[in-house]
Amino acid sequence: MRCLSNQLLPVVTPCLRCFGSYARISSVPQVAAAPAALRSSAALPTCADLRSSAASAVLRTSASASAFTQRSGLSWLSANPLSGRVAAAVTASAKPSRNSVSVAAMASESAAAAAEAVKSIEIGGEEKGQEGSVRDLVAQLVSQSLAKTFPDLPDLEPQVTTCNNPKFGDYQCNNAMGIWSRIKGTTTEFKNPNAIGQAIAKNLPPSPMVEKTSIAGPGFVNIVLTQAWLEQHVSGVLTGSGIAAWAPRLPVTRAVVDFSSPNIAKEMHVGHLRSTIIGDTLARMLEYCHVEVLRRNHVGDWGTQFGMLIEYLFDKFPDWETVGDQAIGDLQVFYKAAKKRFDEDAEFKDTAQKAVVKLQGGEEEYRKAWAKICDVSRKEFDLVYQRLGIKLEEKGESFYNSRIPAALEKLKEAGLVVESEGAQCIFVEGHKVPLIVVKSDGGFNYATTDLTCLLYRIEEEKAQWIIYVTDVGQTQHFDMFFKAAQKAGFYAGKAKKGKAAAAAAADSAAPAIRVDHVGFGLVLGEDGKRFRTRSSEVVRLVDLLDEAVTRAKQGLVERGREGEWKEEEVNAAAAALGYGAVKYADLKNNRLTNYTFDYDQMLDMKGNTAVYLLYAHARICSIIRKSGKNVQEIVQSGAKLRLDHPSERALALELSRFSEVVESAVQDLLPNTLCEYLYNLSGSFTTFYTNCQVVGNEYEESRLILCEATAVVMRKCFELLGITPLYRL
Repeated sequence: MRCLSNQLLPVVTPCLRCFGSYARISSVPQVAAAPAALRSSAALPTCADLRSSAASAVLRTSASASAFTQRSGLSWLSANPLSGRVAAAVTASAKPSRNSVSVAAMASESAAAAAEAVKSIEIGGEEKGQEGSVRDLVAQLVSQSLAKTFPDLPDLEPQVTTCNNPKFGDYQCNNAMGIWSRIKGTTTEFKNPNAIGQAIAKNLPPSPMVEKTSIAGPGFVNIVLTQAWLEQHVSGVLTGSGIAAWAPRLPVTRAVVDFSSPNIAKEMHVGHLRSTIIGDTLARMLEYCHVEVLRRNHVGDWGTQFGMLIEYLFDKFPDWETVGDQAIGDLQVFYKAAKKRFDEDAEFKDTAQKAVVKLQGGEEEYRKAWAKICDVSRKEFDLVYQRLGIKLEEKGESFYNSRIPAALEKLKEAGLVVESEGAQCIFVEGHKVPLIVVKSDGGFNYATTDLTCLLYRIEEEKAQWIIYVTDVGQTQHFDMFFKAAQKAGFYAGKAKKGKAAAAAAADSAAPAIRVDHVGFGLVLGEDGKRFRTRSSEVVRLVDLLDEAVTRAKQGLVERGREGEWKEEEVNAAAAALGYGAVKYADLKNNRLTNYTFDYDQMLDMKGNTAVYLLYAHARICSIIRKSGKNVQEIVQSGAKLRLDHPSERALALELSRFSEVVESAVQDLLPNTLCEYLYNLSGSFTTFYTNCQVVGNEYEESRLILCEATAVVMRKCFELLGITPLYRL
């Protein structure tokens, strides 16, 4: 805002970048006119502006805060109902706190006293940008209102959702009915839920976010965001740290995501597709939320099958060390041949079983052969991971072998292990079959390794959230060993959210860790059965992915791109379309359901497919190129986003919800939530572009900013889904 006077006063000014996270002392100059000031080249200040002005502000006295608003030209704030809350922020005589100052009190004090008050204020540290999603920011306001309205109910958590019908508002507080059920029949001033809703709305603290509120039905508080705040918020994605500032803040800092996990000596097949894709997306979303993610590939690299494989290698290739990888050749063929020999040759079976003992005993020759088989397998796995852009750190079953005795000792100390039919077992409540931790022959199994692995991740890797991504067929196994681990005191159960978390954690000596099994359904063929080749073999994942790219390239050729683009551009686009199509076709479905693998459907340019969305993004990039302007330069020149048309505002609101969508997708472990958002965002942009001319319009610069903001958010969605964006049609 332009300064028309040298009269300066210390005022609490809400920062439009961090939205009130830090109170600032600022000199607020006079303004001549109302909303026009918000659209001037000097928009409402940010934390950085306020810090600098606080340092040099000259404090002067005034008769009252009211006189100050009149003299400084800010009287429009009080008169304008759309900005009533901003006016309240400027003129209210609030009780001074750690991050607030009463303007009226300061105005009535001497300059010396005011200066002393300024010294006592703890100005926030470095500018941090947005703290939480827009929904969280609204929830913070509601939380303050609840604390003021119901001081005798300190455990109230704000219940804030998006409004189902945009004509009522942008967000909705749904606390009223729940509160009514608690206070009904007691001595209370409230007669019904609607009255409670009215009180919650009335006690919302001043905020530049809120334009107005309304009450619907039994106390639902509808909240409408101010246009100025929304414009500033969406524009922020193109400045400073950009969309990184929109990242949700989760209550954990380190997580383990256990996914993919193929078996050594076996080819990766379509059965591993969902674990690999879903796990990677969950890891990407967590990383975006500033969580350190340990991406673990818990490969099956230990067990009785290795005796069979090693003896078969020794028998067929006595000089296997000289022959190298060629000795094993095709893993599928090698494994099947060894298994056939094991099943049909009793002498070979006996030798193979003895080989397991030698391997576990650490005999060098057997260890070397085991390492060679594992190495060949890893090279095959990497072919898949490279195609899909997957990053993993392998810590297979063998890694935990030496740690099993200590884990077993903890289980025994907890009194969980009992002997049953020669085996050592843990009986878990709710399950008839026990969890076997030591077999009758003294050997260990998956449960033993999994319990040891979980303990290692808690005690050694200090994980606060551990996520296992496997098919739903393993649900019982995970439920049993999770319960056994909690009973043994490995961890205190799922970390809770809200005010009761600290108290709940204090009740247990074990660390409060969140542990989840992310189950998923089957990949089906067109016949509705498990996806296989015509020869009834399970489809190799490499072949499936290559076929998707081949078909995507054929589509580009049919559309004439081969003659317009360089060969490497065609190949890169085909890879983005092919791999992206496979990933999105999986991720857009609720992971718990089965889905049908259909190349034609997933590569369709229409409907909810990666191909459609990639082309939608490329279209936005084309619109910007057509303008001949650099959007970053437009933003740097001081041009502002305006949301005057309903379609503009609707698109901006959809963009602003990106953070809360990511947060929900992560907390619920449902990547399809992000896919649904991306598809809806594309639809919102289409509506905007249909109703609002961009290039050659008087609002061109503003609308180009909105186009670029949409493209930025879409690209981040693609990144989180592991899909490479296209910039050209």
